[in-house]
Amino acid sequence: MANSSTEVKVNKDGILAGKVAVITGASRGIGEALARRYAMEGAKVVVSARTVDPDEHALPGSLNETVKQIKAAGGEAMAVKADLSNAEDRHNLIKTTEAEYGEVDILVNNAAVTFFIPVETFPEKRFRLMMDVQVWAPFELSQLVLPGMKERRSGWILNISSHAALHPRKDAPGGGGTVYGMCKAALERFTTGLAQEVYKYNIGVNVISPGLVATPGVIHHKLINERNKDRVTPVEHMAEACLRLCHGDPQSLTGRIDYADQVIEEFKLKPADLI
Repeated sequence: MANSSTEVKVNKDGILAGKVAVITGASRGIGEALARRYAMEGAKVVVSARTVDPDEHALPGSLNETVKQIKAAGGEAMAVKADLSNAEDRHNLIKTTEAEYGEVDILVNNAAVTFFIPVETFPEKRFRLMMDVQVWAPFELSQLVLPGMKERRSGWILNISSHAALHPRKDAPGGGGTVYGMCKAALERFTTGLAQEVYKYNIGVNVISPGLVATPGVIHHKLINERNKDRVTPVEHMAEACLRLCHGDPQSLTGRIDYADQVIEEFKLKPADLI
């Protein structure tokens, strides 16, 4: 993260002023960065993940730390613990948000659970868990927020994908990412299909891939190496691109399968330092 909360503050009259944003997987990495960036523009941010306190996970980052940093900068944020493979937790996330802040204006489906195992030995239990968290959870959370969005004829849904959704070369090195790629490919097709379904209701639905960002998860899975280390981009770039895909005219900014660097270039964005 760039600057501390004492150096960058929240603009309560920003472009997301008064909006309610739910961001899953926001205890660390990209989700945390998005929560900070949206809060900087005046959104009331609801962050969700399994890790509420720092001592609950081996990787750094927690929901309470994210909320604390946002509030310290003058923003509004609330943490809701949720295991998105659990139906009760998915429903509770939206119910709690609506009870505390009102109906959801922006839903960002960022949460992921990932195992890199070759197809031949991939366990069914882990396959179903990945599909539940990365495909079914975004689908059902969208179902839960869509009635309110359709009634208001306004709303944004943003799904976080990966370059893993692209078809690999048959002779590419490595392996074990087939199921991860399946999940992300399904998420991208879901995005464009939903965008078509809700276009007439003025709801924008987009999907974006971050490129290579040095998040705790990426480092844990050793996805940065000598071949790609020069392509690592700051998480602030992803946060700025994701912000751009959640405001404006939904009928001219929907159904997009985007990459963070392309959005930065297309809209000539200057990534902001984060609170």
